[in-house]
Amino acid sequence: MDQKEVLFDYILHLADNSMIIGQRNSEWCGHGPVLEQDIALTNIALDLIGEARSLYQYAAEIKGGNCTEDSLPFLRDIREFRNLLLVEQPNTDWAYTIVRQFFFDVFHYLVNKDILDNSNDLRLKEIAAKTIKESTYHLKWSSEWVIRLGDGTDISKLKMQTAVDDLWDFTGELFILSETEQKAMDLGFGADLKKAEQLWHEKVKEILNEACLTIPSTDFAQQGGKTGIHSEHFGYILAEMQFMQRAYPGLEW
Repeated sequence: MDQKEVLFDYILHLADNSMIIGQRNSEWCGHGPVLEQDIALTNIALDLIGEARSLYQYAAEIKGGNCTEDSLPFLRDIREFRNLLLVEQPNTDWAYTIVRQFFFDVFHYLVNKDILDNSNDLRLKEIAAKTIKESTYHLKWSSEWVIRLGDGTDISKLKMQTAVDDLWDFTGELFILSETEQKAMDLGFGADLKKAEQLWHEKVKEILNEACLTIPSTDFAQQGGKTGIHSEHFGYILAEMQFMQRAYPGLEW
């Protein structure tokens, strides 16, 4: 891949993560445990989808031709998506949603902080500058919920520990560099995931310890999302997310 192709694919890594977890979170709209948190998670979903839109706009400009901010999320096939397996995992219950969001929020914050501080791509830095404000709040929100539920009742603690145990296997992929991520780092516009890995583990350990939750000891890592190999859950997301554009090609708001 030349530099233009690397940049395009790297942007998809970033955009697809935010788009898919935003789509997952939007499933809670109208179903949250209390009204305040229903609204909070819906707003987080909107933040993430808004970030994805900015990134897709940039990617479409790079790609050129008939590529648009709509065709990228709504008309690509499953193997063309570059998102982490973590973000496509089902909501299951509130505990799973919170743990998934927390694991992603720490990663999301660190990636955008590194891009903002070190990337040589001005457009990515501009998007990261806006995103970092939102991701700071997202991380605060999910951290507080992890602590509240982990150090809560016996039932809430059990549900949170189960979610941590089940989702932990998907966190290793965060720092397994795809070919694109390695080249993006080498070219100076991608986040340094090796540096972020240590910071991620430190923050996760801090919050889980405060929540009285146990960090799993396994080193096994589910992977494949970054290279287009997704879980069985992902097809259902795309079926819902892409229906309107596929049923009514060229549909506009």
